Amino acid sequence: MNRYPSWLNILVLTVLVAGCLLALPNMYGSVPAIQIADNNGTAYDESRLQEYVQAVQESGVTPEAAFIQDGRVVLRFDEGTNLTPVGDGLKTRYGRVANVAQTLAPKLPAWVREAGLSPMSLGLDLRGGVYVLLEVDMNTAVETRMSLYQQSFDDSLRDAKIRHRVDLNDRLITIRLTNVDDLEAARAVVQRVDTDVLVSDGTDGKSLNVRMSDAQIDARQDFAIEQNITTLRNRVNQLGVAEPLVQRQGVDRIVVQLPGVQDPNEINKILTATATLQFRMVDQSETEPGSRRYPGRPGEQSQVLKRKVIASGDQIIDAASGTSEGRPIVSITLDSAGGESMLQTTLENLGKPMSTVFIETRREAINVGGEIEYRDTKTEEIINTATIQGVFKNRFQISGLRPGEAHDLALLLRAGALAAPVFKIDERTIGPSLGQDNIDRGFNAIKIGFLAVIVFMVLYYRVFGLIANVALLSNLVFIVAMLSFLQASLTLPGMAGIVLTVGMAVDANVLIFERIREELAAGAGPQAAINSGYEKALSSIADANITTLIAAVVLFGVGTGPIKGFAITLMLGIITSMFTAIIGTRAIVNLSFGGRKLTSLPV
Repeated sequence: MNRYPSWLNILVLTVLVAGCLLALPNMYGSVPAIQIADNNGTAYDESRLQEYVQAVQESGVTPEAAFIQDGRVVLRFDEGTNLTPVGDGLKTRYGRVANVAQTLAPKLPAWVREAGLSPMSLGLDLRGGVYVLLEVDMNTAVETRMSLYQQSFDDSLRDAKIRHRVDLNDRLITIRLTNVDDLEAARAVVQRVDTDVLVSDGTDGKSLNVRMSDAQIDARQDFAIEQNITTLRNRVNQLGVAEPLVQRQGVDRIVVQLPGVQDPNEINKILTATATLQFRMVDQSETEPGSRRYPGRPGEQSQVLKRKVIASGDQIIDAASGTSEGRPIVSITLDSAGGESMLQTTLENLGKPMSTVFIETRREAINVGGEIEYRDTKTEEIINTATIQGVFKNRFQISGLRPGEAHDLALLLRAGALAAPVFKIDERTIGPSLGQDNIDRGFNAIKIGFLAVIVFMVLYYRVFGLIANVALLSNLVFIVAMLSFLQASLTLPGMAGIVLTVGMAVDANVLIFERIREELAAGAGPQAAINSGYEKALSSIADANITTLIAAVVLFGVGTGPIKGFAITLMLGIITSMFTAIIGTRAIVNLSFGGRKLTSLPV
């Protein structure tokens, strides 16, 4: 009686060993490191690794370890090493071809790293770093879509040989027709472009008013948020920041957390930059409808450019900076649609000039009557005008850039254009010393709670209390193992969840042990009391844990960052405590007392 089959004992042992192995990387701590990533996303090999190691050694510092991880070079140094001069030297030497970032790296032995094991990631409140809250300009997202509608309607009506004029005013497109008999034909053309837009007759009887529906506006704004999140993640990855967090907050905001980063200036510029490009033909006649004059850069002439955009930044799938004849350039690769448009344009316009328009949106703070107000300014300027000398499709180069601008522009274009401008509304920098203080306080809370529970269980339940303490320690190991396996970030609220889990985990064993005591008091034998205690307490334990698990799932689903951190550790703690408190302790009790004749139990 009270014997587990051999396979179940082996399963429990296997789970325990696996948990210890997954949790092991967290024992080694982190040390300063430099991470280097290729600008074009190319994975580095051993030869490039040795090149960077040699460059660092020439500066008088030797890495404690050097290896390639996810195609990037990681140079690890001893604790307390000042990496600022090393990082600056690498940026000066390789800044045009690589992104160099100072970070923290786990001090793992080679065999642990090669086994694919890694420690759990630490949230910003524990590790230190930069917190940035960005606001997405939803109005611009809708206005951009309306501009695309304007061009599409104009092109489609021209193809249908309907004489017209298309005007855009705020969120209203007005299509004015020369011939009133074309009204229904024009309506059909608009509906073919998009069946969801709202079309109404103008007051003059020979025009149409076109608006986006509320559902379209909502969908466009959601798209802007999701596209910006994807783009910002790409930009952060290009910068080589380890374990970044980019997620939506509320209706129109995005949170960016960059653990380990202490200098936010350069990163802020990359995150909020909305620089993109448009390629347009020069209107040499200066009479084509829709053409307008664009300024050149200081010292350069302005040009009248045609309304039609040949290709734009959102059609660029790759961009790399370089030099040609001593001048900065960016090599562009377009997607299939952009390439076809460029091919058709160059076929039809050999010997004619084409301009590259640089577009950037900035938010400026101005003082109005003693109060700070923000004004959005959009800059559009021609950076390059060149005569089309030959036919090309999706690969070409642009010049006219300032020194250093080519690298940043290539990074932004390669990571993708923002669907709408973003503006920084909050920023906090958490120093590593504060993060370490949070870690120390959090772990002290866990240790105090853990030791208090251990002492109580041993004094009150004796040998069975020791068994519960073994399960409790295993539960902590399993929580850390799961956080490491899932790469879920541990935050300060997450530590609170672990402390709560410690109490909940031992609570299950208290229920079981009290049931065993009741059975013994009722005259049951020791073996029968053990069996009844576990079986009768199971339903109560399951009910309590399932209801708490439901609450944790709801917290994770509707909560923001800190709440999610608490919910994650609470959910993991509930799952692991069910295993350790019911199956784990039962396995130890069965091995210790099962199958033997007993006159009493040390409970």
